[in-house]
Amino acid sequence: MQNIMIVSEVSSYLVVSLKERFEQADYKVVIVKADIDLISRNEEPVSILILYTDEKLGEQQQALNYLKDKAAEEDIPIFVIGDPEEIQGVTKMIPRHLIRQEFLRPVNVGEAAEAIMNYEKKYGSRNKKKILVVDDSGAMLRNVKGWLEEQYQVILANSGAMAIKYLAMNRPDLVLLDYEMPVVDGKQVLEMIRSEHEFADIPVIFLTSKGDKESVMKVMALKPEGYLLKTMEPAQIVQAVNDFFEKRKGLL
Repeated sequence: MQNIMIVSEVSSYLVVSLKERFEQADYKVVIVKADIDLISRNEEPVSILILYTDEKLGEQQQALNYLKDKAAEEDIPIFVIGDPEEIQGVTKMIPRHLIRQEFLRPVNVGEAAEAIMNYEKKYGSRNKKKILVVDDSGAMLRNVKGWLEEQYQVILANSGAMAIKYLAMNRPDLVLLDYEMPVVDGKQVLEMIRSEHEFADIPVIFLTSKGDKESVMKVMALKPEGYLLKTMEPAQIVQAVNDFFEKRKGLL
């Protein structure tokens, strides 16, 4: 059974109707206020996170930041319902690359529930290889997730520091790592991975925007499993990832 968490400061008719609609489709639904203690008490893994926005929700910065980290680290898709200004208030804390769809009020409950359930059925992370994508560009993160999420569970990190935090608690099957990032760059992240016994063997493929010989030699000198140019066609990047896992399957 898949679990849905609806975060709302109000128990509106729409929220209750959404809960009933999901439960009719055999989803388990919990409604909680934007409170870290209440959210963290939920012990079951969350498959979908729905934020029902109003002025009060936008003010809950600590809770929104907690949800942002939870969604990024556990690859939980976020759906947001509200007025444009209320949604904008939420996106000040939760970057748009983590939000799969926005529903503007007035909302058709049936259509919204159907869209969310269709997403979960198509892109749900059950039994998928786990890929951590690390890039400081929100647009690049959204693009890579869109290209890969049908076949893989894709976790996003928008900085080297965030990637290191994720890796301390989780083990992906592959890291797609931006080479050039501020503060903690790709080289430093790879060095950290290789220096820790627990995840020294996690495969890393660099993402780079530079394809000249000198830049490629610099990247490959760090001995990653490979590199991909950001200028490649999306289909080429997907195929490269598929080929990587096919080759590893043959080695097992």
